[in-house]
Amino acid sequence: MNKRIEILAPAGNEEMLRAAVFAGADAVYLGFAGFNARASAGNFTAETLGQAVSFCHGRGVRVHVALNTTLYPHEMRPLAEAIRAIAAAGADALIVQDLAVAELAGRIAPGLPLHGSTQMSVQSLEGALALADMGFSRVILARELSREEIRRIAQDCPIETEVFVHGALCMSVSGQCYMSAFLGGRSGNRGSCAGTCRLPFSAGQLRPGDCHLSLKDNSLLDCLAEIAGLGVVSAKIEGRLRTPEYVAATVSAARAGRDGLAFDEELLRGAFSRSGFTQGYYLGRRDKEMFGVRTAQDSAASKAAEPRLRELFRREYPGVPVQMALTVEEEGAKLTVRDEEENQVTVYGQQEPQPARTDPAPALEKSLGKTGGTPFFARQIRVQMEGGPWYLPASAVNELRREALEKLLEKRSRLRPVQVRPVQLTDPPRRAVPARQRLMGRFESLEQVPEGAWQELDGVMLPLAEAAKVPQKYRARTLLEMPRALFGGQEEQAQRQLAEAASLGFEGFGAQNIAHLHMARGLPLYGCFGLNVTNHLSARRYVEAGLKGVTLLPEMTAGDMAYILPGAPTGVLGYGHMPLMLTRACPLQNVTDCAHCDRKGELTDRKGKKFPVRCAGGVRTIYNPVPLYMGDKPGSLPVDDVWLWFTVESRAEAAGVLETYREGRPFEGEFTRGLYFRGTQSANDSVNRAAPRARQEEGQE
Repeated sequence: MNKRIEILAPAGNEEMLRAAVFAGADAVYLGFAGFNARASAGNFTAETLGQAVSFCHGRGVRVHVALNTTLYPHEMRPLAEAIRAIAAAGADALIVQDLAVAELAGRIAPGLPLHGSTQMSVQSLEGALALADMGFSRVILARELSREEIRRIAQDCPIETEVFVHGALCMSVSGQCYMSAFLGGRSGNRGSCAGTCRLPFSAGQLRPGDCHLSLKDNSLLDCLAEIAGLGVVSAKIEGRLRTPEYVAATVSAARAGRDGLAFDEELLRGAFSRSGFTQGYYLGRRDKEMFGVRTAQDSAASKAAEPRLRELFRREYPGVPVQMALTVEEEGAKLTVRDEEENQVTVYGQQEPQPARTDPAPALEKSLGKTGGTPFFARQIRVQMEGGPWYLPASAVNELRREALEKLLEKRSRLRPVQVRPVQLTDPPRRAVPARQRLMGRFESLEQVPEGAWQELDGVMLPLAEAAKVPQKYRARTLLEMPRALFGGQEEQAQRQLAEAASLGFEGFGAQNIAHLHMARGLPLYGCFGLNVTNHLSARRYVEAGLKGVTLLPEMTAGDMAYILPGAPTGVLGYGHMPLMLTRACPLQNVTDCAHCDRKGELTDRKGKKFPVRCAGGVRTIYNPVPLYMGDKPGSLPVDDVWLWFTVESRAEAAGVLETYREGRPFEGEFTRGLYFRGTQSANDSVNRAAPRARQEEGQE
């Protein structure tokens, strides 16, 4: 028989936390202020986190704390303090994206379980196995997986699996979206996503209402029994930026769905929807029916549903079973209450019992069972009479029950800190720009590589699928890039291609996904920007895992790059149309279908900008219309390798860029310096930069 699946609810603030617990959640997840992917939520401080854990643990609810942003070198000390505060509160788990958090948590509080965030882009069994190798106890799977893909991972996964079952769907694969950062300076990887994808975009001619990067909310609450049967341990509800009413509605529906019972779907839509819900990813139906926006009718339905929604968390959900034993004798009465964790309290009555004419046990049991308004329910009640039947008035029994349950709740609510160890942190040294930087080129295909590039570049990277085409004489200087996405059959295909290429004499392989560490164990690996490396601790952790070098995330500033010296070469993009999104749902489906598509297209935004879209390997990449260019700023990026990242360019265009870059000339045409000199806004930044932000009502993401 399958273990009962956990219902994990969002708690963006204290009111939402209360609503989740009162509605019957088994666990909640919340953010620690400054280091979580929902910076604009209420979040919790060291003081309020302790209060939250106490409240939840008293009621049998687990608390998972999100520290799931990328971190920069100067943030290690405050990060360490955050980990100590979370351990002091006795939280049940840390949700992690950046390996620096995993590294410090392992050193400071090794007893604190680690959960791999969906921001880690785990889409395959190999990704889950990589996290297991690193000591994680749970992996939160990518939201884009189908039923069968979830099954394949969960049934062979040595650690727990968690799946999103309700709430907003980002258009991009989590952790692989840079649109908000590059278009508005607000990094989703740093917890400050501006929701740019909810703004108008069109895969055709832009018309009013076209939002071709906006997906409906996911809802699998009627599939929870089936999902548990796949081997999934936890059913996660998205929504830390929504309302207490939303949390109560989704938790209540999830409890019903878990038990195979019907729930009020209209009320659930009233809590929040975007023209209804979708199960497209789960069912493998990735078509235009997945897309939707928040309409005026949706907002009106939410307002109308509010009174009914508030009733869902007006009273405590009785989720904690207890055993009660009442003993009555001539001298008085005592009540012992024990929970399943062996917490026990005994209280004594102040009123002297009187002889009873009839059996008082049924009335006493009835009074003891009235636990409404508390988090407890009586699983077993035992009444014992010493020296004859004794009568106690209902008021006396009620007082015994009230006092016992209050003391039991107090006992259960005591904090149980996770043990911490002293850790000394030293500031990383600042590096200088190397006297000579290697100029590297990444190309989409062998046909795109210009004549002479092999001689002009210090190294070349091509997709793994191009391996057999590369001339033997160039292989020792060529890296093969493994795919960023590993959905469906891509993992098996990549493993076959990897096995075939391993003995062909290539310099190594480009790792874009944490799964590649497990897939390509023992082979020379170079980390690409898809790993989101932003600090010295995570860079060093990857190097210790076998990487021969790491590419830094282009969201970083040049100043922060200077503090990353992991004992292997570091690199960064010097040129390229930045891949802003990696998507499994296809925005082009809004105007065509796969049978009538040449795997190329573009999106138009409200300002008339054209964003190239390319389809390959079962996913789509949406590129920045304006290329990043640093060729006329030699020495400004303190790294060992500078990458020219060619994607949508023709062979002739690539040749022109290469010549311009090598000669240090200014770029001809529109270009950007990216974020190298201005950075991004995050939860810890004091600067408040203006950024385009989607109009989001009650339930902004």
